[in-house]
Amino acid sequence: MKTENKIIGAGFFTAIAASLCCITPILALVAGTSGIASAFSWLEPMRPYFIGLTVLIIVFSWYQKLKTKKQLDCNCDTQEKSKFVNSKMFLVIITLFAALLLSFPYYSNIFYSNTEKKILVSNKTSSQKAEFTISGMTCASCEKHVNHEVNKLIGIINSNVNYTNGNAIVEFDNSKTSINEIEKAINSTGYTVTNKKLK
Repeated sequence: MKTENKIIGAGFFTAIAASLCCITPILALVAGTSGIASAFSWLEPMRPYFIGLTVLIIVFSWYQKLKTKKQLDCNCDTQEKSKFVNSKMFLVIITLFAALLLSFPYYSNIFYSNTEKKILVSNKTSSQKAEFTISGMTCASCEKHVNHEVNKLIGIINSNVNYTNGNAIVEFDNSKTSINEIEKAINSTGYTVTNKKLK
């Protein structure tokens, strides 16, 4: 039983490790400490391995739980009640929790309020577009975090953040904000602008 609990615990912790880089931006947003958002981005390259390990551990745990156990031929009346951590219900809870963690990047956007706004620019000459190269973004949750911070600025017309390309293309009204203010907003998330240029 102790071995089985250790296996289930390992599945739980690998699920957390697989999603830590994606959960941290949400935790940073809730805590109001945006700068720690990229603290676990170094885990992203290992995410597929953690996911695979989590799935293997959960499947093995279910195999261990469901396989038939040999009954001892004994006339004993000792029916020892098993602990909750040894029950199927506990394994169901761990399995569901692991599934929620592993799929987190796909539904993380629900945690960000909609800060996008429609801005009408009366003077087209004040509208500019800039591209920012950003290091540290590893998933859709990172994108949402950067987009959320940029759209808090007054004068943002449109922003498109892409973690795959490692960039953000931002259209803004230069009479209300500047390329440097946008860079500060991006850097406040914990990800770093490595290059910026007007388009």
